[in-house]
Amino acid sequence: MIDDLWYKNAVIYCLSVGTFMDANGDGIGDFEGLERRLDYLQGLGVTAIWLMPFQPSPQRDHGYDITDHYGVDPRYGTLGDFVAFTHAAKQRGLKVLIDLVVNHTSDQHPWFRSARADPDSPYRDWYVWSKTKPPGADEGMVFPGVQTTTWTYDKTARAYYFHRFYEFQPDLNTANPRVMAEILKIMGFWIQLGVSGFRMDAVPFVIARKGPEAAGKPVEQFDMLRRFREFLQWRCGDAIILAEANVLPEQDLDYFGDDADRMHMMFNFQVNQAVFLALATGRAEAVAAALARTRERPASAQWAQFLRNHDELDLGRLSPKDRKAVFAAFAPAPEMQIYGRGIRRRLPTMLGGDRRRLELAYSLMFTLPGTPVLRYGDEIGMGDDLSLPERESCRTPMQWSDEPQGGFTKSARPTAPPIGTGAYGYAHVNAAVQRQDPNSFLNWLERIVRMRKEVPEIGWGDFAVIETGAESVLGLRYDWRNNAVLCLHNFAAEPLEIGFATGIGEDGGLLIDLLTGERSRADEAGRYRVLLEGYGYRWYRVGGLDYLLRRSEL
Repeated sequence: MIDDLWYKNAVIYCLSVGTFMDANGDGIGDFEGLERRLDYLQGLGVTAIWLMPFQPSPQRDHGYDITDHYGVDPRYGTLGDFVAFTHAAKQRGLKVLIDLVVNHTSDQHPWFRSARADPDSPYRDWYVWSKTKPPGADEGMVFPGVQTTTWTYDKTARAYYFHRFYEFQPDLNTANPRVMAEILKIMGFWIQLGVSGFRMDAVPFVIARKGPEAAGKPVEQFDMLRRFREFLQWRCGDAIILAEANVLPEQDLDYFGDDADRMHMMFNFQVNQAVFLALATGRAEAVAAALARTRERPASAQWAQFLRNHDELDLGRLSPKDRKAVFAAFAPAPEMQIYGRGIRRRLPTMLGGDRRRLELAYSLMFTLPGTPVLRYGDEIGMGDDLSLPERESCRTPMQWSDEPQGGFTKSARPTAPPIGTGAYGYAHVNAAVQRQDPNSFLNWLERIVRMRKEVPEIGWGDFAVIETGAESVLGLRYDWRNNAVLCLHNFAAEPLEIGFATGIGEDGGLLIDLLTGERSRADEAGRYRVLLEGYGYRWYRVGGLDYLLRRSEL
């Protein structure tokens, strides 16, 4: 059972092939370069690699505008290069997840070009059309302020087509049985080439009813999710779907399925936004509340916990007051904000490069209930380039060394230049220098990754919020198979002493710090007192030295 649910105790690392490592010197990352860096990723300790889109594309939306779901963009290599990469990853025990972008295609996709050219095309009903502009066409845009409508008139088709995202990304009519069959075919194709699962893009839009009659509140077709999962179980029993679904907590079970028959994993956007509110205000209550709201899920389902991703930091689920507080703390200038709801910065720049707060944030992410997801460059504290448009500010190439172009490419003119100036330029922030420094952020994070893999209670166990008596401190206890861990995080800049009881079960009167080896003993009343530094954190093994004997039973 544990082997089948490998994702419960995984560490996922997200990257874009085109910005990771260039092997042939043309200024664009490729699969050959990525394969060369697999030993680096294995050494970091990650267990799964999530690839952003690499299929053929005009690249108007960073590859999310696909023209061939069965190919590899020639800029990144060939299908043979992809298979060589997945084989090399498997040799190192690394799983591979890829983006499954099936809500829409590029307007240059052969399907859409056929559909727009001929009303009798077999692909006409693969997209969503209307003879007249539907009411509400100027509402529901994903990118407000940049996108002005969700229905665009096509002169060739003499009709309006629906696009939830940009106008060059027409939505597929996923309710069409032939489209659904094609999606399953796409999944099966990549599974055969060594993929262990998919990060499904924009899931609520994939399963929403589409068309001019679907104005107003969207209606989700959740049976689609069951079909996706059934297909994967037939083809590859341990393959998974990680859903991008920024939905309200009362909808979580609709996506997981009451009987765990839909999505295997979902990103926890509720907790993510609460974490940034806590980092901004110094109070832990928002995180505890978000954890309570998202607690319910099937036993085999899993949350994916993250800090930053390739998109903006979406704060749309926060109240206007709370969103304003996060903006004031981390994005006070208008150019740092985007779409009226988000922040287009990486975490180190948001936190002013404060090593203490960075460690706090990542320690917290690795100890939240679920599976942690890192993004390339997180491990070295990469920054952003606000001179780039929209979300491109956070998508600069990986900084490998202080060599020209950060060691990313030998080309003097990379398609996407790495950050070359300022405190976050590659001369100061790069993997080569940090690998040689035992006190670097890279080496600290490697230790955290290793420790997280040695604490399966977080991925598998039940959790309880421990009352610490301090509004700035979050205490989480995990219990699984008669083992327990306790994690403390102080969101305040000031040091403080807290007193608490560990909660559930007998603990033998001893806490062992997993990061330092220090011991803390309970007083006669069974309570502990711990001094936490400003932005301090602790990972404790609960229950004394006999936990070693119990762990030998796993």
